[in-house]
Amino acid sequence: MNVLVVGRGGREHTIVKKLKANTKIVNLYVAPGNGGIANDATCVEIDEMDIDKLCAFAKQNEVDFTIVGPENPLNAGIANKFHEEGLAIFAPTKEAALLEGSKSFAKDFMKKYAIPTAAYGVFIDVNEAKKMVEQQGAPIVIKADGLAAGKGVIVAMTEEEAYQAIDDMLIDKAFSNAGATIVIEEYLEGKEFSLMAFVHENHVYPMQAARDHKRAFDNDQGPNTGGMGAFSPVPDLTEEAYDFSLQHILQKAADGMAEEGRPFTGILYAGLMMTEAGPKVIEFNTRFGDPETQVVLPLLNNDLLQVMQDVLEKKDPRLTWYDEACVGVVLASAGYPNAYEKGHIVPEFQLQDKDFVIHAGTKVKDEKLVSDGGRVLLVGSRANTMEEATANVYRQLDNTTINIDSFFYRKDIATKNDHKART
Repeated sequence: MNVLVVGRGGREHTIVKKLKANTKIVNLYVAPGNGGIANDATCVEIDEMDIDKLCAFAKQNEVDFTIVGPENPLNAGIANKFHEEGLAIFAPTKEAALLEGSKSFAKDFMKKYAIPTAAYGVFIDVNEAKKMVEQQGAPIVIKADGLAAGKGVIVAMTEEEAYQAIDDMLIDKAFSNAGATIVIEEYLEGKEFSLMAFVHENHVYPMQAARDHKRAFDNDQGPNTGGMGAFSPVPDLTEEAYDFSLQHILQKAADGMAEEGRPFTGILYAGLMMTEAGPKVIEFNTRFGDPETQVVLPLLNNDLLQVMQDVLEKKDPRLTWYDEACVGVVLASAGYPNAYEKGHIVPEFQLQDKDFVIHAGTKVKDEKLVSDGGRVLLVGSRANTMEEATANVYRQLDNTTINIDSFFYRKDIATKNDHKART
């Protein structure tokens, strides 16, 4: 078989590493890929948003199956185009991807189908938005309605911070059109976790839960990022809470999307908060989470391609998991998620046993791997216990020469199970 993966980040590198185990795959292509992915697959210089070129490439190279990583091409309709051309693809249509593409759509959808989530309001007017803040008080959450690369969420601890976030989005257009409409939400506090599932129409096959760390710095300080590290499974997640999240959130969402005439196919991701009232949805994504994928897929005992093919054929893939823990810590460019420099030489690691490195923002320059993004790579490890996996990851990071003027990483990923991610 010939397989194409669309994307260029750590999520896609993880997918590629998992696919490599399938001996039936003859050609494994990634468009556009990155410097690290190039060691595991054939990178193709086609931007992930150039849907026509991707479709033409798939036809010309007899690609049998395409997997889409990032959200932007999903919302631009890559699945629709591939379906029109009769090409097999594991991804939601743009109509279904709106569950991530518009937070206001998602909130209205959850309200309609009684999916537990925070109370909210949707605004395009600055004064009306500020009135809600005055009425509700702080802390409160301000979200850009559209796609903002994981950065369009402001957790305002004071009313002044909330007013500033509203001005930034609606007046100063900090997130361009993504912030032309904003969602203001009730502040939820508790333990955050992520639950992803393989979905086709009403059929939902859940993965193991994970927890990511969004704040840039130790002890949950600093701005929100795309994620600075993650671990799986989640030790403090009860079986009851997991089952509730599957039945009353993921399954309800799949059923609701089918009811709406936008049946979902692909990866459905629920970002959840374990509140005193039970799990509530922070957000839906319509693709693999990043960096959660980097710690969930290494624990999957099944062949990934076969799972996706089974799901499309409405067969139970019978997911099985290694009885281990997996931890991943992101090495980021100094300054991220704000301004940062590119082009710094990427550190090398002496990997042992079940350690691994996943590349996100890297490229090859003058035959050397250099940084090419905010999140540069993730160092991960599988082990029998969470403590052992965590120790393995930090042994790699702490024993490697890392230029602290060029890169940084959090020192507390998975080091305490009572970690609170406020979103």
